[in-house]
Amino acid sequence: MSNPGNGKFNVTRRGALKGLAASTVLATLPVRAWAEDVTLRWWSPQGSPDQVAAYKFQIEQFEAMHPGIKVVFETTSDEGYAPQLAAAFSSGEVPDVVTHLPSFAVASYYANGLVEPFDDVIEAIGPDDYYSGANDVFKAADGKYIGTGIGNTAANMLWLRKDLMEAAGVDKAPETWDELRAACQAMQGGGVYGAPLPYGRNSMTSLIFIGVIHQAGGQVFTPDLEVDIDSEATRAALDFYASMRELCPPGATNYSWGESLTAFVSGATATGIYAGRVLANVNAQNPGIADSVTCVTYPTISKDVAPWTFNDFPSVFIPAQSKHKDAAKMFAAFLFNPEGYIKQLHAAPGHVLPVLKSISTNPMYLDNPIIKNYESEVDLMASAAAGGYNLGYESEAHKSNDKGGEVVGSGVIADLVQRVVLNGEDADVVLGETSKTIEAIMKG
Repeated sequence: MSNPGNGKFNVTRRGALKGLAASTVLATLPVRAWAEDVTLRWWSPQGSPDQVAAYKFQIEQFEAMHPGIKVVFETTSDEGYAPQLAAAFSSGEVPDVVTHLPSFAVASYYANGLVEPFDDVIEAIGPDDYYSGANDVFKAADGKYIGTGIGNTAANMLWLRKDLMEAAGVDKAPETWDELRAACQAMQGGGVYGAPLPYGRNSMTSLIFIGVIHQAGGQVFTPDLEVDIDSEATRAALDFYASMRELCPPGATNYSWGESLTAFVSGATATGIYAGRVLANVNAQNPGIADSVTCVTYPTISKDVAPWTFNDFPSVFIPAQSKHKDAAKMFAAFLFNPEGYIKQLHAAPGHVLPVLKSISTNPMYLDNPIIKNYESEVDLMASAAAGGYNLGYESEAHKSNDKGGEVVGSGVIADLVQRVVLNGEDADVVLGETSKTIEAIMKG
């Protein structure tokens, strides 16, 4: 059974939900009593206090409209969600709604029969309200949608301190790797390091380095999904990454997302590499530098190579093993109700960017001090994220890669960085072994 209410997510309910996001007031869904109490479990790795407060608002509004349904929010982590979900799938005790996981992870789960198709939820939200192509990354080989985006992120923006640039005589934002190194060298000193790049064996190192490969003009896979990481572009990316190590704090050997973010926000580094959460954190934790912070797309090997922005396409999806799919679909659609969705976006303004056109122009969304004060930065991130990619969707020419999540989760790309950059192993040997490991994952 899809739920204890003995009904499916049918046309009548979809009709009641249509246009949900286009309204600027709290949309009303059909209030109904359920045959028995239903408890939905909502998992997300995004769980800052402000975000949890927004989630609580959304939950309370939804529960008030649907007597008999309770929603419980449970926090995972960016590094820990994979084993947690693996255990849940294995036991059958799955969450009913999962948000903020990267699209490539959802694609891998769907390929293994672990995710419920999401087409009717997208229909309920209003497909015409999405930005063009916003759901392309969520379309599976069978033509069905596996989820949708809860937002966009531009995860590898280059963050800069204009005050430190001026003091060091750096007169413009770096566009190439050579310019970035020179700028970091000029600004490093007095306890401030140039950059907070990650070198740990974790997902940040893997995902950032995938971006660096593309910024060298390379790719991990060909458009037909043949392994292509053993290339001169990857060798150039490894050389660049090695050259930046002396410009990063000693602890960068273990950096992941949190440490890298904190290094820039605290003022320990002159540049940063992260998504828009930098803005909220700087204003809350280090307001003295707030007027000096800006961002640009991350530099490339040369001006002939276009920027490549990593967007993990933070998702909403429903596990196939959920015992309450009808209620879960209603709640997933309700997450895009303007009032609650905007509260969620404002919990980390500029970090998770709206996927719906009506939200981007909604006065409630625009009425936020960070979005107002950093209008150019937010606009740039929105544009970069909209044209962004990840390992499940490396370019418009690439086929969808439902093994992308497994490649990232294996740690093989972070291992490549550690072995060559930190341990000094021969790049040719390690790249050959890395290629074979990735090929085995693709065939597995």
